Amino acid sequence: MRTSHRLMLRLYHDARYLFEGVCVEYVDRGAADDRSSARGRDIAELDRDYMVIESPQGRSYIPYHRITSIRYRGSLLWDRATGEHQLPE
Repeated sequence: MRTSHRLMLRLYHDARYLFEGVCVEYVDRGAADDRSSARGRDIAELDRDYMVIESPQGRSYIPYHRITSIRYRGSLLWDRATGEHQLPE
């Protein structure tokens, strides 16, 4: 299974994809239903161990193991629960 980190890097660096079209859902303790999401335009960095989300409240550091799904332009590309991923290797 492709990891969420590898897929995020692919979407960021591959010229065939616009990173602004990405939406990442992740576990966010304390948020409604303990889930939040971030759009590609709000993701400031893709570090080795976490992604950095920029918001009016400041920066949030989200470890990749908290990502539950990745969508691109509304289509599900990666889902932790099912192991499904859609991009070619």
